[in-house]
Amino acid sequence: MDRCEECGFDYAGVPAEAVPERLRGFGARFAAALAAVEVRRRPAPDVWSPLEYTCHVRDVFAVQRERLALGLREDRPEFVPMGREERVVADAYNTQDPAVVLAALALAADALAADFARLTAVELERTGRYPWPEPAERTLLWLGRHTVHEGEHHLIDVARS
Repeated sequence: MDRCEECGFDYAGVPAEAVPERLRGFGARFAAALAAVEVRRRPAPDVWSPLEYTCHVRDVFAVQRERLALGLREDRPEFVPMGREERVVADAYNTQDPAVVLAALALAADALAADFARLTAVELERTGRYPWPEPAERTLLWLGRHTVHEGEHHLIDVARS
């Protein structure tokens, strides 16, 4: 995936040096987005609430950090699916404290940004097998861009709610 047809995100439009800065900005952006909506209201039974999307992004940042570390340790690792749908229920996303979730999201975004900021061009080209949208070899740069896309896309989902 190099472009999201739903939100228009263009992966190539995010240069490697912009990944850390874009990640760092998500804490404040999600805080502002949640302040403008009813955080626990699902717009439809099969659509997540703004809080559930925010919890998901928090967890994406943490999982992507683990994947990044694995991609630096192993040659061509297999990145396992994160269980996105299962986490919503198992971790009771919609009952969590929004302030705690936002603080954790900001910390996870900053930690991941710091990790990406340290990478060399050679490290960014290391690959792993990523499970989404279908299993494929992806570079660590793609992993960073995809993480930025997750944040951007789900900010749109929050605003739609």
